[in-house]
This record gives sequence, structure tokens and C-alpha cells, in this order.
Amino acid sequence: MKPEYFVLPGGARLSFGGDEFVFVELSESMDLEVALQVQSIAASIVAMDVDGVVDVVPAHVSYMIRVRPEDLDPRDVVPLLIGLHQRIVESDRQKAPTIPTAIVEIPVFYDDPWTREVTAKFRDRHPSPEETDLAYTARVNGFDKVDDLIAAHSAYPFIVTFNNFIPGNAECVQLVPQDMQIDVPKYLRPRTQTPARSLGHGGNQATIYPSEAPGGFQLLGRAAVPVVDLTMTRPGFTESPVLLPAPTIVKYRPVDQSGYDEVESAVEAGTYEMNRAAIEFDLQAFTADPLGYTRSLVGELR
Repeated sequence: MKPEYFVLPGGARLSFGGDEFVFVELSESMDLEVALQVQSIAASIVAMDVDGVVDVVPAHVSYMIRVRPEDLDPRDVVPLLIGLHQRIVESDRQKAPTIPTAIVEIPVFYDDPWTREVTAKFRDRHPSPEETDLAYTARVNGFDKVDDLIAAHSAYPFIVTFNNFIPGNAECVQLVPQDMQIDVPKYLRPRTQTPARSLGHGGNQATIYPSEAPGGFQLLGRAAVPVVDLTMTRPGFTESPVLLPAPTIVKYRPVDQSGYDEVESAVEAGTYEMNRAAIEFDLQAFTADPLGYTRSLVGELR
């Protein structure tokens, strides 16, 4: 049977999943502006606290709403979404609401020995077996040196646009103009091993692997702090088992071996304090001056 869609203002396609789910797709390809619109829409729905809405799940360029059908007919959500899409997608974004979120700093040991050792085992699955993941990512993005890639990757923060696959996984996109986006093909076939806390980059998205797992992102380094604690006992995880829920802003801070060891030891001792600040993300301000605005966000960190 041919799927039936309802077209929302701006061209997004809305469809229903039984009597519980409303799925909205704004685009068929990854786009930072669309991703930010999705986060703004999702935050607006949550803020409305609509009786019968159980959950709102944003993804890169789509979102899904779950309703309690005995309290809310999913078709009754459509007028609400029409208004939001008119305001956030069709308008010039001057009426887009700010998004309450946080910015978190993650110390990363780029070009670390653990990911180097693991990726060396899987060169037959790589688009360019003769190069390391870092060297390949640098070359395809026009950087002369790996250090230049690391500087660009850590210069501006990323925004989490999709929590997926396993608890703690948080795919994110760098908050820079399109022509500055770091974009790299994934492995031809996934690795069967990725060290926990590896920083990967695939397409224009980055993520920190919460635990050891298969994966296909290019591995650039390793985070010194965990991104998930299902026991919720570590400092920084007392309110949530995941460190980076969408739409958290993530700033990667390069550290060397000694810096990595120092942070990791503090984490294990329970004395490490996450560098985090509550912020309001302003889509209008970001659109007007992407680099200046993201620098101001980083300035909120201690």
C-alpha cells in the first residue's frame, strides 16, 4: 500500500504510525540548518507540555512524537505542528524560540595509541588502507597536516542532533558554515571493534562511542571522560545516565597523554568535575553570525 503523507508548511512530510506515533521528516539529506530547526521544534513541543504527548524524539532531520491514544488522537497534533512549522521552518527564523540546553567540554586525546592500535587491524575495510584514519580525514578535507585537522575539529563546538543505537551515543554536527564542515566517508565495512570513548567522525557527524562496539566512523582520538553511567553514581551523571542528550553543545578540548591520564585518574577517583554551563541556544543569533555566536557559547565554559 502506498504511504500517505500530510505536507506541513515548509515541505516537511508527516505520517502516522498506528494510533501512537507521529513521524515528521523535514529533509532526506543531512543539513545543519534543518537539524537546528528539528531541535527547535522538538524543544517547543516539550515546552508546551501537551496532555497526552508521552515523548518527543528528535533525529538529524526528522522527529517522532509518541502519544497516549486514550488521551490524545495523533491527528489532533497536526494543527499544533502546522503552527510550529510556519513559525520555525517557513519564517525567517526571527520567531524561532531559543532552546534551553547546556554546553559541555570533553577532553580528547587526539591521535591516541588505543585507537591507532585498533584501526591498524582493519585497514582492509578502509577506503584508503595506506593512511591512518586521521591522515585520511585530513587529506579528504583539504588539510595539509593532521594537526590542522585537529585544530579545526576542536576549534568550534558541535551540537547533538541524534541519540541512537546504544545509551550514551550522541551524534553531533559542528556549528560552522557548510563550507567549513568536516566531512569524511565511513569505513567500507564496519570494524568489529572500537575502544570505549573513541571519538569518531563519519559523514559530517562526530560521536564518542559510549562502550566498546563495532563501528564504521573514522577514529580521531579518545575522550578522557565517559559519556554514559547507567548506575548514575559518577559526578556529572546524578540527574541523567547520559552526558550528552540532544541538543547539548559539545566542545572537544585537545589534551596530550599526561592531560588524558590526569583527567582519567580524576574520573576514576570520583573527583573530576565536568566543565558544563547551562545556556539558551538562539537559532536567530547563530544564523546571523555562526562563528561569532559559537565563540560566545564557548565563553560560557569556565
